[in-house]
Amino acid sequence: MGMMNIPAFIDLEDGGKFWVYIFDDYKVKTYVPREETISDIVNYGYITPYLLVFMEEDMDMMDCIRFAKERGFADVASKYYGSVVFVYPTSENGWTDASPSIYTDIIANTKNQQYYTHGVIKSRNRFTKEWGEFYIRGAIFRAHLYGYGKSADYIGKYCMKTIEGEYLWGPGEITPASITLHDMSVAPDMERNDIPVVSVDNSDEINDAFKSFCKHVTFINSPHSLAEDFTYAEECLRWCGTLCESIIPERLHMIQETGYETVHTSPDNAGDYEGTAEHDIGYVVWYNESLKGKDKVPALVAFHGGGDSAMYIAHQSGWINIANRHDFLLIAIENHTHHSATEIIELLDKLKAKYPIDPDRFYASGFSMGGCKCWDMYQEYPKYFKALAPMDATFDVGENSFGKPVDGQINREVAVPVFYAAGEKTPLPELPYQEPKCTNRIKYLFEVNKVKAPYTYTFEDQSAWDDKLWGIAGESVEKYRDESRDAVLTVNSFVSEDGVVKTVLASISGQGHECREHTCEYAWRFMDEQR
Repeated sequence: MGMMNIPAFIDLEDGGKFWVYIFDDYKVKTYVPREETISDIVNYGYITPYLLVFMEEDMDMMDCIRFAKERGFADVASKYYGSVVFVYPTSENGWTDASPSIYTDIIANTKNQQYYTHGVIKSRNRFTKEWGEFYIRGAIFRAHLYGYGKSADYIGKYCMKTIEGEYLWGPGEITPASITLHDMSVAPDMERNDIPVVSVDNSDEINDAFKSFCKHVTFINSPHSLAEDFTYAEECLRWCGTLCESIIPERLHMIQETGYETVHTSPDNAGDYEGTAEHDIGYVVWYNESLKGKDKVPALVAFHGGGDSAMYIAHQSGWINIANRHDFLLIAIENHTHHSATEIIELLDKLKAKYPIDPDRFYASGFSMGGCKCWDMYQEYPKYFKALAPMDATFDVGENSFGKPVDGQINREVAVPVFYAAGEKTPLPELPYQEPKCTNRIKYLFEVNKVKAPYTYTFEDQSAWDDKLWGIAGESVEKYRDESRDAVLTVNSFVSEDGVVKTVLASISGQGHECREHTCEYAWRFMDEQR
């Protein structure tokens, strides 16, 4: 699916953009408020509400913009460098005979990836580097639907239930995160009571139905403003079907700072900046207000998964909450998959000059491709971090995070404390029993960290393994229940020749390819002990 060509952007007097695209069953008209330079470098998409306005009548450009500004949609979009997407059916009688699957189709035509411009995602194959289709830019797990009159009736009929469609990684639940219904003429057909609803100017009968059924409902009379009168669009997200509350740093008394630095492009860069002299790297930093003025501050660098963003890894993994609880500075690197280890180190050296980072309490963690980046740091810059927590991925020993041979010798002598975690139900190669490269990585880790127990296990001889996941069980094995996900984190600890536990292999029951706060919490506790 997707758009076959990029829409024509209309320049607006206020510095914003507007564009139109017509799909088979509906058309979209998108208003993008004026964007700042930082929004091109740091992807705010994960925390940006996906504002979908189902128009009662097909409005022209000026009416759409006026609506967005008067109702507060433009304020919310501007705050998060997002857009307002107006939707109207292409059917002859508008919403009366509109396709029931318009919302499902919109989500299938929506992505939130690293290449984007003016509310449009530009898809690209990471390996072939070929450009593909175009998509509406939006975080589908933050979809907020607004309907007025006929379009509100449509939403009430088709969208207040469990909806299956194209989720982030394939088929999955795409039920809206929240809904506003304005001036309905008929009572909604409600099947899900966990969809937050804002009811505007509806009858007592309809409001009574909301009161008796919905867990979260707010009643508003006109005139009303999205930005002023309710916060569901900003506070709620639906992750894998479960309604979740967003992490809002200011409520935790935390400071969020975004920025970027220019670095020299290293010869081994095989990403987007290959062959350039220099380029920019974006980052986001979070820290407690109480850390201001301190001389030495512990810090952790978080590397996101492929196609994700700095905001994604910090929020979805819960690292912001962990930094808040344990009082350390959190740094998330944007688009790190296109920056070499050497370039990341140059960036971090600059951040060390900007922030009072304690070099003896400086750590890094990463999910998926971010896990590969951590392993690369282990190989190329083993003395830079006090400890590392790669998660859910690895390349083979000697390969960098571009999947290419490291330019030079890799670390064979410097032991670096490592907490490696992986999901027990993952479909991707994360655990030694899944692919030889994973087995090779654990053997390499044991050798460099000088673990007392030798790792003599091979991928081909799994029938002789002492542990079905890792080959070897730890000298100590501890289990920690994650009540929020009904899962168990199993932690295998291994003692090095100096008597110190420097190697931990952890698995999570029932987990696929994802990164959870519960796991990151225990990873932090391990890393922070390595002083």
